Parts: sequence; C-alpha cells; structure tokens
Amino acid sequence: MEKKIGEIKNEFKAACESELPVFVKTYEKDERSGVQALVAKAKKGIDAYEKEKQRTECMKKYEKEYASFGYICGIDEVGRGPLAGPVVASAVILPKDCQILYLNDSKQLSEKKREALYDVIMKEAVAVGIGYASHERIDEINILQATYEAMRQAIGSLSVQPDLLLNDAVTIPGVNIRQVPIIKGDAKSVSIAAASIIAKVTRDRLMVTYDKTYPEYHFADNKGYGAAVHIEALKKHGASPIHRKSFIKHFIEE
Repeated sequence: MEKKIGEIKNEFKAACESELPVFVKTYEKDERSGVQALVAKAKKGIDAYEKEKQRTECMKKYEKEYASFGYICGIDEVGRGPLAGPVVASAVILPKDCQILYLNDSKQLSEKKREALYDVIMKEAVAVGIGYASHERIDEINILQATYEAMRQAIGSLSVQPDLLLNDAVTIPGVNIRQVPIIKGDAKSVSIAAASIIAKVTRDRLMVTYDKTYPEYHFADNKGYGAAVHIEALKKHGASPIHRKSFIKHFIEE
C-alpha cells in the first residue's frame, strides 16, 4: 500500500543527515509532486552535509599537522569585552578521530546550535577544562592578565595533561607546554572552536543566572556587553556588584 505524503513528510523530518541518502533512494521514483519536493529537499540536505564534512576536515589542519604530539588541546576565552561578569576560558582535548560537525567560532553559531554542540563536546571530548577570572580580578590585574590566568586555570583543570596547546591568537605566559598561537584560530581549528563554544555557553549561562539577581541590567540578553539598554541601566542604577569598575568609568560617576 502506497504511503501517504504526510507519513513520508514525517519520515523526512525524523531523518538525520546521514540517513538522507536512504530517504532519496526510497522515494526518488515516487512521481507525486509532494514527494518529489521532499526528495529535492533531501538532496539539498545531502549536499550541505557533504560540504560541512569538507569544511570540518579543513579545520583539522593543525590537529593533523601536530598529530605526533599526542594530546592536542584547544584554548579559547570569552568575555574580554563585557562591562560586567568574569572572563571565562576553556581548554578542550578532542579525540584523534573526532567526527563532530559544525564546530566553528562560537560567535558564528546560533545560541541553539551552541547549546547542542556544548552537549556533544562534553560527551565526546577526551577532557574539558574551564577557568574563570572574576570582575574583581580583572580590575586588580587588567583584562589581559586575567585572561591568561583563566586560561592557565582551564589547562590546570584538565583531567589529562596536554602535549600541545593550540591557542586563539595568544601565547600564554607561565605555561610549560608547547604553544601554537593561531590568529582567528576559533574558525581554523576544531579544537579551538570547541573551546570557544564551551567557554561561550558556560559564560552565557552564568550571566543568565546573574540576571535573576540583578534583573534591572538585562544580563540575560546582553550578557554584560555594552548594549544600549545595559548602559542606560548602568547610568540609572549605578554599578552592580559584578560590574568591572575599570570598564565603566565613562558611564557612571564614582
């Protein structure tokens, strides 16, 4: 008995990317226009999936180049620019045969995609480390030194000792592991991209919790960055306990 188009549509929606070729093979000879439209969508999905696999392979360039070093760790941070909250760093060691797709600079991904990839990375990674430098620490030693401190903390919290660090642009002082700084590394290395995603999701979730304590600053939406609504709230209410005093001198009077 011929399947109804609605049933085939549900099959298409339920199919993961790797199952689309089977869907096409099953229904490409069905002449009904509705089915042919679904087959066309499936073919586009297959093409996009293959392109993503190729893009991801290109992002393994550094991991392949330094494969002889053993455990390769990607390092990245999030939160150097905000007016409030901590800077968060992440260190991620992916497996040698990592097959995770869609890894990219966290800023290029939607919140939904970042959240989904966060779960995949945490499940698949050999090790994940996270480091924080508080707003007080940022004011005390400056944002660059605080960022380095958070990165060292992230490396130190790994359950596995890395043999090589792939860093997004910087060379971290005080670390006795070989480092390879890569400009815009979060868009060029799967390991750095993974670290970027973990750091971004971790910090964003933290700022959402702060929003419950300090709702007048809208941290859930602006994540502490200098959005107009945030600056307006800062001028109206003054600094919250999590604001970086060294960052907000232009917006409020002491």
